[in-house]
Amino acid sequence: MARNEEKAQSMLYRFREAQAAQLGLAKTRQRRPGFAGSVTSITEAEMWRRDLLSEISRKIAKIQDVSLSDYQVRDLNDEINKLMGQKYHWEKRIVELGGPDYTRSGPRMFSYEGREAPGIRGYRYFGRARDLPGVRELFEQEVAEPVNRSITEINRDIDANYYGYHDEENQALLEYEKALEKELAQKLLSTPLESLEKE
Repeated sequence: MARNEEKAQSMLYRFREAQAAQLGLAKTRQRRPGFAGSVTSITEAEMWRRDLLSEISRKIAKIQDVSLSDYQVRDLNDEINKLMGQKYHWEKRIVELGGPDYTRSGPRMFSYEGREAPGIRGYRYFGRARDLPGVRELFEQEVAEPVNRSITEINRDIDANYYGYHDEENQALLEYEKALEKELAQKLLSTPLESLEKE
């Protein structure tokens, strides 16, 4: 028995599909616009977003296939990341048209979305892509958690400069303060008394 992909590529299948389209029996599949800004209705933008979500979920399921080579897994992971970027643009367009903000209220799919390697913002690794050579090392180098320090260790390096006790010895700071005092005094003297009472 042939697979569905092979059936879809057969000459008879394509002939029957064209025949049905000619008779008006089958709905022809539209291509998703490359630019989200070209869509002017919320319903159409949401339809294309749903189409993207279904394509992303198919590719995430496909990336789990054990029979795929490392190169195919890398290519699939790149395609998924590209589709995730397109999904973001469609969600942004929906908000521009006055629709719901899916980036804030949409369901989070943490188990499906993959993980970001530390230091690489925005690029995620899905399924088997996390186990590829080179990627595995990225996840092993995860950032170490900050060590909790006691109060005595924190206060050990604090001296009088921290609290500003030696600021009187800093000539540049003293000159700046004098200039600012003069400016504020002149401003105070030049403003009428009535405006000060209102404030």
